Parts: sequence; C-alpha cells; structure tokens
Amino acid sequence: MKDITMACEAFETILKEQMARIANMRTEKTDFSTKKQVIIGVIDGDGIGPIITAHAYHVLAKLLSEEIEAGSVVLRQINGLTIENRMACGQPIPTAVLEEIKACDVLLKGPTTTPHGGTMESANVAMRRELDLYANCRPVCIPEKNIDWMFYRENTEGEYVLGSKGVELPGMAVDFKVTTDLGTRRIARAAFEYAKQNGKHHVSIVTKANIMKKTDGKFTAIAHEVAKDYPDITVEDYYIDIMTANLLKEPLREKFQVILLPNLYGDIITDEAAQLQGGVGTAGSANIGDRYAMFEAIHGSAPRMIQRGQGHYANPASMLKASAMLLRHICRTEAAQRLEKALDACAGLTVGPDGITGAQYAEAVMQHL
Repeated sequence: MKDITMACEAFETILKEQMARIANMRTEKTDFSTKKQVIIGVIDGDGIGPIITAHAYHVLAKLLSEEIEAGSVVLRQINGLTIENRMACGQPIPTAVLEEIKACDVLLKGPTTTPHGGTMESANVAMRRELDLYANCRPVCIPEKNIDWMFYRENTEGEYVLGSKGVELPGMAVDFKVTTDLGTRRIARAAFEYAKQNGKHHVSIVTKANIMKKTDGKFTAIAHEVAKDYPDITVEDYYIDIMTANLLKEPLREKFQVILLPNLYGDIITDEAAQLQGGVGTAGSANIGDRYAMFEAIHGSAPRMIQRGQGHYANPASMLKASAMLLRHICRTEAAQRLEKALDACAGLTVGPDGITGAQYAEAVMQHL
C-alpha cells in the first residue's frame, strides 16, 4: 500500500504541473519582419555536433555578414550544453546555459547526447518545454518521386513530456501520456495555417485513436474542430501503423501533403520519411513556439564516429538545411533561397570515407552562395 500511495502522490504532482503548464501557454508571437535586432544563439552539442555546427556557423556568418556588421543580426555562441556539463550539474539544461538561451530569439542547435537509463531528461525535451516550442516541423521533398511532405508534430506533450516522470512499483513500471485541448488546438492550427498559406489542400491526421481512446481520441476530435475553419482543405484520418506503410506505397503516398501527429508518432515516422530522402543525416527540422524557435538536425550526436576518429566525415547538410529554415523563420528569405540553391547544387556530393569531408562539402556550399 505504501508503494501505491507514493505512486498516487507522484501522479498528483504530475497533474498539478500540467495544469500549471496549460495556464502559461498563451504568449505573444514574435514578429521578425519588424524586429530591429535578431539574436541567433548557436549551440554546439555533443559528438559530431561541434563539427557540423561550426560549418553552419560560417555559412550563416557569410550570408548575414552585412547585417551582422550593422548590428541587426547577432550570432552568439552558447557553450555548456555538453553531456559532461549537464551530468556535472545534474540538469538537462544547466541554469546558466538556459539564461543564455532565453536571451536569444532563435537557436541553431547541434545534436546532444541523452544518457541511457536514470532520470536525466533529454536536453531537447527540456528545451521544448522551457521555451514552449510546441510545433516540430520537418519537410521531406523528393521531386523525382512526387513527394512533397510537411510533418507537423506536437512537440511538448504526449509521452515525451512525462518520459522521465513515470513510477516504479515492485514488478511494474508505469509511464504517462498527456494531451491537452490548448496544446492540440495550437499545433492543429499551425498545420492548417501552413497548408492554407502554401497552397496545400490535404491534411492527414495520424494517431492511434482506436487504442489510445482518451489521449489520441482527444487529439483527433480537436484537430477536426480546427479543420472546420478551413473548408477548402481535405482532411483524412490514419492510424500510425498503416501510415508508416502508406509512406512507402506508390502512388498513394503522392497525395499526402501536410501530416499532423502527436509527439511520439511524429518522432518515429519523420525518421522513416527522412530515410526516403537520403537518410536522417541529411534532414533538418524546426521547433517553433510563439516567442522562441530552435532549428536542428534530426539525427543524433553519432559518438561512434568520434570514437573511430571519423568526425571529419560528419555531413553538415542537415545543419545547413536547418539553417535555411531558420533564415526563413526570421524573414531573411533571400538569404534562405541562396542557401537552398547552394545545397541543391551540391546534392550530388558524397560525404564520407569514400567521398569528401564535411569541411569540403561546406566549402562547396559556400562557393555556390
């Protein structure tokens, strides 16, 4: 009985924390089209992170050189989000580092390592929560296969937000999942607004609502409520298991345009989609909130590459694609287009032991800017 009482107390604490989070969701949106100064924080991360982030830093510095000189853009290096510092501080984001992060407007972040086991929360999960980065946006575009997808993954709820707060009883472990009305409504609104503004006419809502009837059921119902405000957009429901198959099924997959999902499903299926594009090492993603935004590669820190002494072969394409997304977000469209065209021009280059180094790839991109 003592164990059950402790578990109930832990669950009560979780519910109170989530109610407090809901109360703090509404914030003013940053308008980058009128902002006089934009501060871009650059975070190295772990493993190959410092290597590929350095390449992206130099590309951004070249693209934004005039604005940096004028003071309208600031590139600010943020140190201390390493696994060593996080473990030493016992915090997923050390307090001093979080203060530096919150002094920026947008972030370009290298991959970070999450310890296996224990209770240390992922730095990414903590950052999404602290900055309320509720929309994870991942594009997958393969013109030769008629694929043009944009995934909108809810980023601050689901299993991940409570992933380190489960309870253990003798012979049993229980984790939790949370879905809120406000959290679902705003990610659904973001997905439908993207569709409307970009001439898309099809939104797929992907859940497992036939099994997770309360949480996924709520997500589906609220998404359909939001959809009523967009009568020109076709909406279809899919279960996550069949959707993973549909992304591989030709020609069915060609009809998908905007795909809206809860957190866990979005994390998994976007890696599958990225593999079709050339692998997770080539894809970038955006984590967007009303006040802050963070842009990153979708792959991990690749510690084995460092251990094998192959860090110089780390492909910076993912960080450069994330940089292009960052530039568009802060209304530097011309710079974003220059970078995107340069990346397209370098699409045939192979980075790795049988090709060129990451530095050579970045230099090739720079030459095409």
